[in-house]
Amino acid sequence: MAGATVASAATLHLPHIDYLSILPVLIMMGGAVLVVVVSSMTRRALGTSASTALSVLTGVAALVAALFQWHSVTTHGAKVTIAGAVVLDGFSVLVQVTVAVAVILSAMVADGYLKREGVDGPEFHALALLSASGAMVMGSANDLIVVFLGLEILSIALYVLTAMNHKRAESGEAALKYFVLGGFSSAIFVYGIALTYGATGSTNLPQIADYLARNVVADNGVLLAGMALLLVGFGFKVAAVPFHMWSPDVYQGAPSPVTGFMAAVAKAGAFAAVLRIFVSSLSTVRTDWQPVVTGLAVLTLVVGAAIALAQRDVKRMLAYSSINHAGFILLGLEAADPRGVSASLYYLFAYTVMVIGTFAVVTVMARDGDNGHDLEDYRGLARRQPLLALALAVLLLAQAGAPFTTGFLAKLQVVSAVVAVHGYVLAAIAMLSAAIAVFFYLRLAVVMYSPTGSVADPVPAAAGGDGEEGGGGTGAVTELLTFDRGSDAVPGLAVLTGAPPLDDVAERRVTVPVLTRAAIVISVAVTVVFGIVPAPLVDFAHRATLLFH
Repeated sequence: MAGATVASAATLHLPHIDYLSILPVLIMMGGAVLVVVVSSMTRRALGTSASTALSVLTGVAALVAALFQWHSVTTHGAKVTIAGAVVLDGFSVLVQVTVAVAVILSAMVADGYLKREGVDGPEFHALALLSASGAMVMGSANDLIVVFLGLEILSIALYVLTAMNHKRAESGEAALKYFVLGGFSSAIFVYGIALTYGATGSTNLPQIADYLARNVVADNGVLLAGMALLLVGFGFKVAAVPFHMWSPDVYQGAPSPVTGFMAAVAKAGAFAAVLRIFVSSLSTVRTDWQPVVTGLAVLTLVVGAAIALAQRDVKRMLAYSSINHAGFILLGLEAADPRGVSASLYYLFAYTVMVIGTFAVVTVMARDGDNGHDLEDYRGLARRQPLLALALAVLLLAQAGAPFTTGFLAKLQVVSAVVAVHGYVLAAIAMLSAAIAVFFYLRLAVVMYSPTGSVADPVPAAAGGDGEEGGGGTGAVTELLTFDRGSDAVPGLAVLTGAPPLDDVAERRVTVPVLTRAAIVISVAVTVVFGIVPAPLVDFAHRATLLFH
């Protein structure tokens, strides 16, 4: 009898595992392990092309698994699985789709970069797949502990990715800054989890929501502190002002493909978690946290747009642009309803495609050494490589919110969501920041379509010119001949206009690898096609509501 009792006590009760609910995560982690194992078991290190192929196949497999999840949700409904730790609903599925698309595009962009810079080995692809799995965990997490687990998987891999190009000192410096501030924010987030647990007695999101719905907390100082620390932790991860200090330096120093991947996946994972936590779990006390979110949104929108105006480094400009986009996504959180959630999800997907496509162009424009990021490096790009310039112009205009692009619909939806809950002032500020942002997007586009040595550029006086009269004559001739496309056939006119000879134009062309070209084409196509025919993606986002709200 005693033996039976001991045997009974020693029995381990495991929760039922619904593998479909975590299948995309398992595929991403399995792909990362496969890349490392195959590389370690071959006589030579796994080549960049083979690693890229495995990463793309893993991303495609995860995307297919996410679509199977969507079929299950639409057929059988949303459900909570694995002892309440994971939720399978439309919200989590759209996050999985977004992250899988980011992995596919980023792997294609990185292939040419890794070969160009001579960075051998499977490290980039293994770390990117692991980081993506962390973002997927955050999207489907139904418990604060699981959210933290996903956050650390996402972040630690990104720290290493930022430092992966050991040939650039800037890369190591950026990684150190990211690591220090990232670790600090993670500690704050854990403290927020502890205080929330102390106030509600649970880390499970539905149980927290149920506790707050059934009880009136007389002294809610601990809960308020917990929510504040959670917001601070997430604020660091999404680069919301005033927690954005790391973003410009890390974006500038990290390898360009890593920057695009980071901008897309880190935001997707962090915003997915913050939307689920605050909208589905803490909606009962929304009056306590909504004013804070409003303040964060205003600061993020204004600071991101205003400081981007002063940037001449394209990667730093895009970093502040990313901050501005985070402010727009915060509008959906501030609305705190299914409409706001679906608008934010749509924005995340649209932004993911736009930003990776943009950084694909930035990657090839940087040339060897990944240092060609000054605004002047883009001058005359339309003359040298018109299709590349057109692709970047379309993606920039989409980020600015131009009609017939997904960027326009994304901004329209989040602003409409906040207007629906009477946030008129916040909506007006958002539109003002969008108008400011148009300037720096258009500035880069105009530079690309400006001839080298435009009227605004200083032009040396012509030989034999003297005095003010000679200088004035040179300026007049320059103004007349600047836009003469045939002038560079005549050396004298080329000097006057500042336009490079045809041979120099050919030398300044950049090589666009095949896979990078494909990633740019896909990004532009998705941005334009779903901007003109928005129904499928918009309907997907609208149906991807939270299980608990």
